[in-house]
Amino acid sequence: MTTTTTTESGRIGELVLYFLRLGCLGFGGPVALVGQMERELVDGKKWLTKEQMREAIAICQSLPGPLAIQVGIYVCYLRGGFWGAWAGGWAFILPNFVIVAALGALYVYLGDLQPVTAIFYGVSPAVIALILHSCYRLAKLGMEDGLQWAIAAVCLAVTVILQAEVALLFIGAGIVGILYYGGMFRRAPPTALSVTVAPVLAQLAPTASGSILGKLLLFFLKAGSLTFGSGLVIVPFLEQGLVQQFGWLDQRQFLIAVAIGMISPGPVVITATFVGYLVAGFWGSVVSTVGIFLPSFLLVLIAAPLLARHRGNPNVQGFVKGAYAAAIGTILGACILLGRIAIGDWLTASIGLVSLAILFRWKVSNPLLIAATAVVGLIAFPWLQPTWVMVK
Repeated sequence: MTTTTTTESGRIGELVLYFLRLGCLGFGGPVALVGQMERELVDGKKWLTKEQMREAIAICQSLPGPLAIQVGIYVCYLRGGFWGAWAGGWAFILPNFVIVAALGALYVYLGDLQPVTAIFYGVSPAVIALILHSCYRLAKLGMEDGLQWAIAAVCLAVTVILQAEVALLFIGAGIVGILYYGGMFRRAPPTALSVTVAPVLAQLAPTASGSILGKLLLFFLKAGSLTFGSGLVIVPFLEQGLVQQFGWLDQRQFLIAVAIGMISPGPVVITATFVGYLVAGFWGSVVSTVGIFLPSFLLVLIAAPLLARHRGNPNVQGFVKGAYAAAIGTILGACILLGRIAIGDWLTASIGLVSLAILFRWKVSNPLLIAATAVVGLIAFPWLQPTWVMVK
């Protein structure tokens, strides 16, 4: 018993240290972070097999909430159990919270972050390149046949046409996978529980209290519960609520918040921390951060034991294959949507293309690429003064 406890404590310590480091240095958004985890934990540390990583991505992509955090929580669960998932998951979030809350304080007390807009100008096309490169790696990992590519193509088209991720796409793709790969449909796969959980959480929104902290908490609980796939397509949802519905931010402040989420390490949805600080100070940043990430912990910890228990079930395996294909398609669709914001002139297009070429040709670290493009943005922005950053 003592040996087992010591082993579990050691694994939890390893998880905390790894995800603290990833939270500090992991750039490029959810797909880039998942690609980095796959590279380091499957090929490097051998903590997971390729099959386990594929299952982690598919199950997390089929649940609402930020993809990178969910995969991190799931990996921690497999490696360190229930408490490992909580410890490793919050360790992943903590560095981002500290950095973004500090930037929120600077913005509030200094009044402007013009250099951040310049950095966003240079960094954002490089982020698009990171997403595309990581999506290529993920496709190599789990796309096996023509049906998966057909599912991906449909999901890509729907995402671009509707300019949002559609939750039912993942469930539908999973059901197609069950019917094609798993045979007769006998029981709902474990991940289908997200369909029943999300609407319940959605009912919280109308009951928000008059307190600004309560409204922030409930808004971001809804965002974390209902936004499927990743932080890449959470931007339209946040813009509608923060700017149009509640009027907490204006368009320029919202763009700066998105920029902060993109240039900071870790998940893009850490934007919630910056928004919370602007709206209600430090405690606003705390409740917004808890709100955006708490549903991920609850959903993954409910789904993960079920998946582990039924991993050998052909229906579960079929659902995983279908949902994985949907993930690839919607991420590519989200990349197109985000690219409309990130790429607005010849220089940003050049930065994106050069960054993509570098990523395919050399093993360049994400922080180095981000730093280089940030310098380009700082130098070029004052001379070009692009108008596209002030639109939408």
